[in-house]
Amino acid sequence: MGAADVIPGVSGGTIAFITGIYEELIHSIKSFDLQAIKLFFTGKWRSFWKHINGTFLVAVFGGIFISVVSLARLLEYLLHEYPVLIWSFFFGLILVSSYVVARKVKNWDYPVLVALVTGIGAAFYVTSVTPAQTPDEAWFIILSGALGSCAMILPGISGSFILLLLGKYEFALEAVNNVDVTDLLLLGAGAVIGLISFAKLLSWLFVKYHNITIAVLSGFMIGSLNKIWPWKETVETIVINDEIKPLLEKNILPQLSNGDHHFWGGILFMLIGAGLIVLVELVLNKPKSAD
Repeated sequence: MGAADVIPGVSGGTIAFITGIYEELIHSIKSFDLQAIKLFFTGKWRSFWKHINGTFLVAVFGGIFISVVSLARLLEYLLHEYPVLIWSFFFGLILVSSYVVARKVKNWDYPVLVALVTGIGAAFYVTSVTPAQTPDEAWFIILSGALGSCAMILPGISGSFILLLLGKYEFALEAVNNVDVTDLLLLGAGAVIGLISFAKLLSWLFVKYHNITIAVLSGFMIGSLNKIWPWKETVETIVINDEIKPLLEKNILPQLSNGDHHFWGGILFMLIGAGLIVLVELVLNKPKSAD
């Protein structure tokens, strides 16, 4: 999840879904409620830890932190030097993952199909719109942090990309680099509020409308392939920390006539990404041998 969150356009929530921990993650985050606060402040530490599924959360977020710290520079280098290959890998990975997730739907009826199409359309639209200019007032910074954190656990849409759409990606980077305590507190407060609130909503949806929720989330993954398509042409750029980076891109077909030397490499990495998901599925669904 940490490795995915480093790359704008790829969601850590997608990786959670692939590895089968998504619903447990949502329910665990949701458990930060009034009962948890009561257990904490009354000194019932063991009950508090069990209530929030603390061991699981520490393992997940510890892994995210280690991955971000250890892989951020490597992934940034690879994304800069070999963008087609990296995007191809994630394209194959998410393409097959969307099928794996969709298989969790137990009954495909009309409402579920509508939910799938809605999810595809919503993700395609979100990944296509041009980032906006937005205010720097405290309320909007908190809102940006909340929406960004929601996207972090939403398969198919990355939190960093949502911040880019809200015009707060560069703002957040500057706040981190300059250690702007006020802005970091506002973003952090929004992130915590958004994460817990959205987790509660998703948890409720999983219980009440499991098939429809899975269909929408798998639709998000399919629609997000628009953002992850490896071959792109930059339409607009943005300057972030004195570096020119793509702001708006459009998908193009591989230019074979111009000697696109990354074409076959891209196909290979798509197959590697897809094969990785197939391997994970085989391992997770391997029948347990009788003792």
